[in-house]
Amino acid sequence: MCNGLFTRRRMLGCCGAAALLAGCDSSSGGLDLVSSADVDKMGLQTWEQIKSQVPRSRNGNMQGQVNASANRLLRAAGENPDEWEAVVFARPQINAFALPGKKIGVYEGMFKAAETQDQLAAVIGHEIGHVQARHGEARIEREMTTGIGLAIAEAALRAGGVSGAGDIAQVLGTGAQYGLILPYSRGQELEADSIGLRLMAGAQYDPAQAVTLWQNMARANGGNPPEFLSTHPAPASRIQRIEAQLPALKGA
Repeated sequence: MCNGLFTRRRMLGCCGAAALLAGCDSSSGGLDLVSSADVDKMGLQTWEQIKSQVPRSRNGNMQGQVNASANRLLRAAGENPDEWEAVVFARPQINAFALPGKKIGVYEGMFKAAETQDQLAAVIGHEIGHVQARHGEARIEREMTTGIGLAIAEAALRAGGVSGAGDIAQVLGTGAQYGLILPYSRGQELEADSIGLRLMAGAQYDPAQAVTLWQNMARANGGNPPEFLSTHPAPASRIQRIEAQLPALKGA
């Protein structure tokens, strides 16, 4: 559920980048700029850093609930639970995350919103969805192509002697961030929701509890930014999409 933003340097760009960026869309899997093995290595390195810097929860009940849900959902997904790792971290934020390399982190604060085992399954199923859909790999490629496109465009502006090229590039780079990267991120979130719902149904959890989970999340995060400035869909639109999928999951 987490996402990083571009640094100031990578946000440089210009109007000439628009066509280039349009041709660099990796959401369809058309580009292979980085291998799956390399992305998994990045995920594992990041995971080890997190575990070395963020304390693990001492709440055995929370960890036990996460393990139980993860194992049940992973079997429904055709995965070997022994190849995955799910850890509860001692942080109060209502959040969870997934990393390439089959790693899932859940903050203690998530249990404020996930009040039942089915609601917790919605969280973990969502994170499994991110990993199975290779969203980490797609995001890395997306940022690589966007960064390359903006850098080339700025160089072209400077070579043409355009006055104020850096300032123009900076403003238009911001537009590229909000116009291309964040909407794609929301698409990944919704895809992970769909995968998670199917896993919940397959593991004999109640997919409808995902609606209650996001209602709880909406109440707990009342200060969310507008949807178009967020890496996550607005709770209302997310709930609407989940509810639309529930009839097809009955009896699954």
